[in-house]
Amino acid sequence: MRRTFSTGLVAAALLALAGCATPSPAVQPAPALPDRWNATSSALVAGNPAAHGASRTALQDWWAQFDDPALLRLQAAAQESNGSVVQAAARIEQARAGLRSAGAANVPQLNGSGAASRGLQSGAPQISNSASIGLDALWEIDLFGAGRANRSAALAQLESSQAAWHDARVSLAAEVAQTYVNLRACEQTARVLQQDVRSQQTSAGLTERKVQAGLEAPANGALVRASAADSALRLAAQQAQCEVLIKSLVALTALPEAQVRSVLAARTATLPTPRAFAVDALPAQWLTQRPDLRAIERDAAAALRDVDAAQAQRWPRLSLVGSVSRLRVESGSATALSTPWSIGPSLSLPIFDAGRRSAAVDAARARYAEARSRYEQRARDAVREVEEALVRMDAAQRREADALTAAQGFATFLDAQRKRTDAGAGSLLDLEEARRTALNAQSSLISVQAERVSAWISLYRAVGGGWSMEMPALPASKTAAPAVASTSAR
Repeated sequence: MRRTFSTGLVAAALLALAGCATPSPAVQPAPALPDRWNATSSALVAGNPAAHGASRTALQDWWAQFDDPALLRLQAAAQESNGSVVQAAARIEQARAGLRSAGAANVPQLNGSGAASRGLQSGAPQISNSASIGLDALWEIDLFGAGRANRSAALAQLESSQAAWHDARVSLAAEVAQTYVNLRACEQTARVLQQDVRSQQTSAGLTERKVQAGLEAPANGALVRASAADSALRLAAQQAQCEVLIKSLVALTALPEAQVRSVLAARTATLPTPRAFAVDALPAQWLTQRPDLRAIERDAAAALRDVDAAQAQRWPRLSLVGSVSRLRVESGSATALSTPWSIGPSLSLPIFDAGRRSAAVDAARARYAEARSRYEQRARDAVREVEEALVRMDAAQRREADALTAAQGFATFLDAQRKRTDAGAGSLLDLEEARRTALNAQSSLISVQAERVSAWISLYRAVGGGWSMEMPALPASKTAAPAVASTSAR
């Protein structure tokens, strides 16, 4: 009776302690966000006839609306084979395995054993043989929530890796598109320089004949030759830059270079035209659609559950242990069989560890504070990225009309100056100045047009690329790269 009372008292004490070990409250990181965007742009104008609604579905299909098959093929190839996406998919598999492992720690464990021996025991008259097989069972009862906390942390890590996979796809899509836009702008500039080189070579030939005929001073001939050489120099540098961008697309898509060049050949020197989309004026609504923020928020949740797991290690650990075996011993003509078994609780009490468990709790709390701060800082950075994209877009849209007017005006002036020079009414020095001014104006126009497209790509990336938590959270298979049909990076 006294033994039963003592056992009940111990059980009641453990249950009372378990009730005290409540999990940490789920404190959500709360970054201070503005009520609305401060930047102004047509992307924020409701009713903009050029902008579709900023629904997630519309953003998911955004690349198809560029009406550029070459860009779509490069996007598809990159999503299929790029290392960053494949690695993110592999991290999902790692997190899945971690979740299974954490869940398995909360269920009973069963192990088998077997042994056989032959020998002469001390004092025994003859050799004996023995053999045994058995089963050992162990179930650690999760009184203080360590197992539950570890599983919750593992689940949060899985959700983080799934969101990070989507973020890798969105980031890759934006990087491929940005590199593609840079290449097309580079090709446009190279085409302008090629036209300038041909014009300069023609002028150099004509001027050289005039110098030989005594109709032009030798200094003018030297000026024209120098201008032609300078144009050729600029063209070579521009062509090298375009080659570098092609190499970048080869690396991003993992396609053979010959295939990339074949894809690009269809629309050489043609900038893609993105379809505008409207951004809701409330920052908080869009920031919930960024997969990178979701990943970091889930990391913070996992760190919080790690605090609970560390706390639980400071309390007693109760396990239910059992075993059963079959033993056979042969000695001479005698054979003995037995079936020993046992079952009962096992209690482990932390008494002294020189502060190791307490330090583990402090370290877990510090990691949570770091994760929470990282989330809040990333949210503020996300606001900045949207604001910057809106500012660049608005500036490029306002500058493009002026840049076009300037390019057309200087081209007209250059044509007039060239006619005056051919008629002998203008100097070669004035013609060279007009040519350089027209060339710079044309280059500025190309740059502004590329900046406008790039601003839309940056805005697409900054608002999450159409991702949502309802999207498929994992690749199609454990080993295959994610299919390009997955919506978040189309």
